[in-house]
Amino acid sequence: MSEKLQKVVARAGFGSRREIEGWIMRGRVKVNGKVASIGDRVEDTDRIMVDGKKLAPQKSVKRDRRVLLYNKPDNEICTRKDPEGRRTVFDRLPPLKHGRWVSIGRLDINTSGLLLFTTDGELANQLAHPSSMIEREYAVRIMGEVTPSMVQNMYEGIIIDDDLCRFTDVQFYAGEGSNQWYHVVLMEGRNREVRKLWESQGVKVSRLKRVRFGSTLIPSNVRRGQFVELSKAEIDKLLKLTITQES
Repeated sequence: MSEKLQKVVARAGFGSRREIEGWIMRGRVKVNGKVASIGDRVEDTDRIMVDGKKLAPQKSVKRDRRVLLYNKPDNEICTRKDPEGRRTVFDRLPPLKHGRWVSIGRLDINTSGLLLFTTDGELANQLAHPSSMIEREYAVRIMGEVTPSMVQNMYEGIIIDDDLCRFTDVQFYAGEGSNQWYHVVLMEGRNREVRKLWESQGVKVSRLKRVRFGSTLIPSNVRRGQFVELSKAEIDKLLKLTITQES
């Protein structure tokens, strides 16, 4: 069964479908030795090259899909390379013979915790897309007094940067004074959304850690800077969260 070329290249982890479409238009993608065109469809047996790099056979990409869970420390950035030379989340990941690791969403430099990576770029795009409505749970340390009305405000939603932002759950976890821990859940995870919601109520977030993404919890035995590979059963649970899209 044939598939759209941009979907196949996205699955290999080179970028989103929209990015790949731009690459095709600029002649960076070849199929069976010929420069590809927008609208091309490919079979499992076709030979695809991107900037001279051959993609792994599609049957093996779909069959051998891998997902890593990484416990991100503070002060690591979610880009492949940093002009300032800072450590990135990709630095500790195991090398791949074909393709590359693609992060499923991002965490900002001051946020630690659960970050998923996959060899299937299409899966990454589906899981990270806001329309998937996948829960993200964070542990948050708050400096300042938290009142019931503040919590209610964040449940109902706050307009931030022209978007309605809200938590679907807010639970006190532990601590007192300037060391209060809460667990919060949201569905989309826009840039710095957790921090901005709390700051809209006049308090400061001093620590932020993601502890859950959908069905996946961060294991207590995976320390900061360490990763663990998910089992097939765990990957299947993630697959059930994705949106069904046309081939």
